[in-house]
Amino acid sequence: MGTTKKIIIAGGGTGGHIFPAIAIANALRKIDPQVEILFVGAKGKMEMEKVPQAGYAIEGLSIAGFNRSSLIKNIGLPAKLVKSFFQVRAIFKRFTPVAVIGVGGYSSFPVLRYAQSKGIPTFIHESNSFAGKSNMMLGKKATRVFTGSDGMEKFFPPAKIMVTGNPVRTTIVDSTVTREQGLDLFSLGRERKTVLVVGGSLGAKTINEAVDKHLDDLLAAGLQLIWQTGKPYAAKAEQRVAGKSDVWINDFITQMEYAYAAADIVVARSGAMTVAELCVVKKPVLFVPYPFAAEDHQTVNAKQLVYREAAWMVKDSEAMDRMVPMLIELAGDADRQVHMKNNLAKLAVPDADMVIAREILKQTAI
Repeated sequence: MGTTKKIIIAGGGTGGHIFPAIAIANALRKIDPQVEILFVGAKGKMEMEKVPQAGYAIEGLSIAGFNRSSLIKNIGLPAKLVKSFFQVRAIFKRFTPVAVIGVGGYSSFPVLRYAQSKGIPTFIHESNSFAGKSNMMLGKKATRVFTGSDGMEKFFPPAKIMVTGNPVRTTIVDSTVTREQGLDLFSLGRERKTVLVVGGSLGAKTINEAVDKHLDDLLAAGLQLIWQTGKPYAAKAEQRVAGKSDVWINDFITQMEYAYAAADIVVARSGAMTVAELCVVKKPVLFVPYPFAAEDHQTVNAKQLVYREAAWMVKDSEAMDRMVPMLIELAGDADRQVHMKNNLAKLAVPDADMVIAREILKQTAI
């Protein structure tokens, strides 16, 4: 090895962007331990906490996204954008990357745009079945666009697309955690069937409210819960489950591999990363797609699995009264669970991170 390869990974905002980014970083280091990686995120966002926890350095930009609900909040946007470009230029002067990877989220745009203006190879990972606006703009000049699913030619130049699937955290892919170890971590008994409730890294209001409303029905049906609420709902849920030993509750689950190991069935949003993880861990699932995702891509994600009889789905607008009865029905149908597991296994892509990392290193060979 001659010189050290320096690579920037930009983006974040939600776990769906951050965790695949960390998986790609880990794969790059696994193939070439000399690679030096710097993350660039948005100040005040989740990545500023999660990336250092994974052992990587991160720099934060003063940037915010366009606020669709309140135009008045966009007044400071041009100034923030200009400031972030100056911050990016300073980072590049110090760090001199040979490649830049964008995973989506506010901060990826100024970083990749600057890299492209300097002729530095850029790579995009688009996890969703519907591409984000900034990724589409950046895709024209990108070296490669890695996609989670096929049929993405309407968003990106076909010659640049490489269908890789979505990188799942190695802690989940390589997990050897048993059901018993999982249940022990969450202080739950081994007799009852366990439902894992996850609304994504920031929580999901509808899922939380439906669990809250019908909690007694779930428990009466002999089920126990691992409930990740997200920060906004944590205090309310805490009060609701006071004194109930069959429910474990927190705003965030750090050791997701233990939660998957403990779970018999899952209820979740259908973001691309959640879908990829559930295929790898083969857990029967009821999806409640987030209805306000761009172009309703979460419904598209969920339907792809429903068509293959690998999942069930309930609309967000109907979840308040239908979600819990469907969960109870699925929990009681062992044959359906086995059928779902077999179909999920066919869709699993356990090595997307390595495929992406190899291609990046090949394209930036010194």
